[in-house]
Amino acid sequence: MAFAELLDRVGGQGRFQVLQTVALMVPIMWVTMHGMLENFSSAVPDHRCWVPLLDNSTAQASVPGALGPEALLTVSIPPGPHQGLHSCRRFRHPQWHLLDLNATATNWSEADTEPCVDGWVYDHTTFTSTIVTQWDLVCDSQALKPIAQSIYLAGILVGAAVCGHTSDRFGRKLLLTWSYLQLALAGTAAAFAPTFAVYCLLRFLVAFAVAGIMMNTSTLLIEWTSAPARPLAMTLNALGFSLGQCLMAAVAYGVRNWAMLQLVVSTPFFLSFLYSWWVCLAESARWLLITGKVTRGLRELQRVANINGKKAAAEALTIEGLLSAMQEEQRAGQAPVSMVALFRTPGLRQRTCISILCWFAFGFTFFGLALDLQALGSNIFLLQVFIGVGDIPAKLGTLLLLNRLGRRPTQVMSLVLSGLCILANTLVPHEMEALRSALAVLGLSGVGAVFTCVTIYTGELFPTVLRMTAVGLSQMAARSGAILGPLIRLLGMYGSSLPLLVYGTVPVLTGLAAMLLPETQNMPLPDTIQDVQTQ
Repeated sequence: MAFAELLDRVGGQGRFQVLQTVALMVPIMWVTMHGMLENFSSAVPDHRCWVPLLDNSTAQASVPGALGPEALLTVSIPPGPHQGLHSCRRFRHPQWHLLDLNATATNWSEADTEPCVDGWVYDHTTFTSTIVTQWDLVCDSQALKPIAQSIYLAGILVGAAVCGHTSDRFGRKLLLTWSYLQLALAGTAAAFAPTFAVYCLLRFLVAFAVAGIMMNTSTLLIEWTSAPARPLAMTLNALGFSLGQCLMAAVAYGVRNWAMLQLVVSTPFFLSFLYSWWVCLAESARWLLITGKVTRGLRELQRVANINGKKAAAEALTIEGLLSAMQEEQRAGQAPVSMVALFRTPGLRQRTCISILCWFAFGFTFFGLALDLQALGSNIFLLQVFIGVGDIPAKLGTLLLLNRLGRRPTQVMSLVLSGLCILANTLVPHEMEALRSALAVLGLSGVGAVFTCVTIYTGELFPTVLRMTAVGLSQMAARSGAILGPLIRLLGMYGSSLPLLVYGTVPVLTGLAAMLLPETQNMPLPDTIQDVQTQ
């Protein structure tokens, strides 16, 4: 744990940490927009079948009399299941007799209708274009829309599995820089995707890069910040997700074309790639020294010391001094370490299993409740803002609790309270909409607090030689929960309260399990497995 002393000498909460936090927080806001993007880019507008009487100028000339659009719709489109026009069927031939005031639904049969063989006409009032209108993901093809979202989540799952171990082997900054470039290229290309299959493939690559960005951002913040300032840095990082949700609403409100929206949220990562490569970010000196790259580690420490105004400390640093200070950690860090060590070592095994549970509970509950903004209300822009704004006080409150109560009590409280708020909704009658909405907001705010705490806690629980591997496993657990969470809604067929019962029970039980974790407040980060064993 000698690096903690080195970091104090060069500055663990100085100008460099401020610049680093800003440089990493801004891309996180845009990363969040990619996660929420398909609430807007794949929104399903009102639609009906294309019919000649309304949509073909030649056929319109044969319309008898001066019939208006409503009358033509009546004779062309059958009524749908919710009393409006049917979205997926049309009459084979105009049913003129339906214009009779005495006509009823019994005046025609299913045999008189056919699918939308000539395509659809979409309402472009809210969005000029979405991937749904681009590739007609409606009616018999409506299942393709959730498949696109599942592919995106699967990309984050695979990215978390690969990027964690890769980062521990090749470095945090290198992988972060590559992830910025991959997201920029794949996201920009997705705006020009010629087919839905190509679009899904490019979104998978975007999600893969998103996993690398989120994981390496949090790890660089943790490894370059001293223990007292770590909660603030990580809370600011978490607030980047909240601000990103608000920004998503603003950008989507101004850009109503899905391809242009895809470009707007992707091209800024070219700038992130450039400044991460040349200017603002430093490779983790902790990782460099642990893995034997002492010369590079010395350069990074001297650079940070100079930025923090500690030139004397920079000049006093030498390779011999670093070798002497980090001798024990280097011997342990250069020994082969695999993912198996997370489960083979008793102290690490318990930390790994409970951390995985905490991340799973977060992904499972959040994505289970926030499945589809269109299903929650008509104004999806306003709903998106509410989600982001409601998240901010929860995360700021978590910062205060982390500093006053510690990591373990805060983690336990946030999990249990969010679960209890969700469970309470199973007891509230559906007529009491205001109370149900308030409990839902409190539950989601608790889930936001869970995310803030578990991000900090996970980084402090695991040694440097395995930190990113552990974070990768945790991210995989969160994405597994995100994929499974929406499926729990199917339990609603057997009881309207069953989904909420499951969503509430999982965080409560996980919170009780989190009581077994050790407290890490104001503790130096462990660098080796031996450090964990002696804590």
